[in-house]
Amino acid sequence: MYNDYYYNKNTDKNGNHEVHKDSCSYLPKSQNRVYIGYKNDCSSAIQKAKNDTGKSNFDGCYHCSNSCHKG
Repeated sequence: MYNDYYYNKNTDKNGNHEVHKDSCSYLPKSQNRVYIGYKNDCSSAIQKAKNDTGKSNFDGCYHCSNSCHKG
């Protein structure tokens, strides 16, 4: 199921940018998030974020993108 995905500009305690669906209750405030795109799943969203930024430190949100959550 396709969703709009965002990542948090700020890193978590593990140094990762958390990736969220737009419907997530933990979605960062608008000034702290970057739009990734309309994607089929969190894996596709994380891959696009990596490609767009050249960074590798992305992790799925535990609550809305759990299948991509590493901890």
